Amino acid sequence: MGAPHSKLERLAQLFTAIVVGDWPALREVRLAAPPGEPDRGWREALLQAHVFAGFPRVVEALDVLEEAGGLGPLGRDEALAEAEQPERGRELFERIYAEHAPRVRAFLERGHPDFARWIEGHAYGRILSRPGLGAAERELLAVCALAALAQERQLVSHVRGALRCGASAADVKAVLGACRALIGPERCDAALRIAQRVAAREPQR
Repeated sequence: MGAPHSKLERLAQLFTAIVVGDWPALREVRLAAPPGEPDRGWREALLQAHVFAGFPRVVEALDVLEEAGGLGPLGRDEALAEAEQPERGRELFERIYAEHAPRVRAFLERGHPDFARWIEGHAYGRILSRPGLGAAERELLAVCALAALAQERQLVSHVRGALRCGASAADVKAVLGACRALIGPERCDAALRIAQRVAAREPQR
């Protein structure tokens, strides 16, 4: 796995290693943390991982990270103990999906209305719009996870979401490149092609 050049790339490697369950790589990322890290951004990335990988992977990641040195002490304002946040989630959902939001919401509701509520209230409201990590950074982490999981339709949406939340096309390319070994060359190249097509159509903000 290539050495990351930025904190964002380190977070992408941390996050993707958890999503794919590559525990040696996760340990390597932790042991290579520079002075001042891990910090809240690392802890937020860990919390976000359950949305894409499920609770079992995050529980295992906690054990691996603890053995490798932990994630540092929580700040006083980090343990939010929040309930679902549907209003906050709806705002972020609309920002990411924009004109496609009604169609995506209707699709989720047809599948199961409770699942649609969990998506907005928990995934988008309680997790993806938590303080401690910006929306652009969280969307870039999502891009890496979806590339690794070969979820191309959702990848398109979250590349677009990353750009709409303030990330650049270069940011998308950088995080995918940093996670190439974790994602796999074939899936990474496919994701880079998708990102290039999306960026060419999405107005720069």
